[in-house]
Amino acid sequence: MGIETVVLLLEQSCLDDLLALTWDELYNGMEKGKFRQSRPQSDERLNRLFDIDCEAEILDWMDSVESEPSVNVKSSLQNINNGSEGLLKLMEWASPGQWTSWEARTYLYLDVALKREIANRDDLYSHSTWSQMIESLAGIPEEEFSQNVCLDWMDRRKELGETLDEAKDPKIIPTYEAHDRTSRLLVHTISRWNKEDGLTGIVGREHMDANKWGHGEFNIRNILNS
Repeated sequence: MGIETVVLLLEQSCLDDLLALTWDELYNGMEKGKFRQSRPQSDERLNRLFDIDCEAEILDWMDSVESEPSVNVKSSLQNINNGSEGLLKLMEWASPGQWTSWEARTYLYLDVALKREIANRDDLYSHSTWSQMIESLAGIPEEEFSQNVCLDWMDRRKELGETLDEAKDPKIIPTYEAHDRTSRLLVHTISRWNKEDGLTGIVGREHMDANKWGHGEFNIRNILNS
């Protein structure tokens, strides 16, 4: 399994409500499942941790650090060395779901969407690249984009002299289906990010420093410094 690119949809109001709580209120609420009704409705097409698993991750992280019980959560995170990790976990709670893709495949999807070659990892995760993605995928049907991706993938295989005969390579069909499914979900995710008020996308990757997740005012470091 490769490293995964993630686009986490974030409901801003839900996160703001969590950050306004005291440390003790957040801990007790997560421990007793009090916030489940106010968590964003899960997007059934995207990935998301179950409530109980997300609560457990937040509580485990809170147990690993120290903070004054009566101090609000945002101030507490600002004063904790790895507060960005805690904020990312709260973002996961305040999310209806996330799009994930192997990073190597994400290059393909962005190449096709932007009609240019993504130069490197910095380009792949840059603010400007994802701003262009929102513009490029606005209004495009999922089926059209998935067809473009799959055709591009097949052309690349041909250029490399690789077979497209499923009898010779049993991975052809599963890989095609994965590209079709993941590219459709990318359009779905970008569409929600682009159209829904109060919903934004937080772009990151597995094992990336939490401070680097998100762009502009929704970059985790910037949120903690605001």
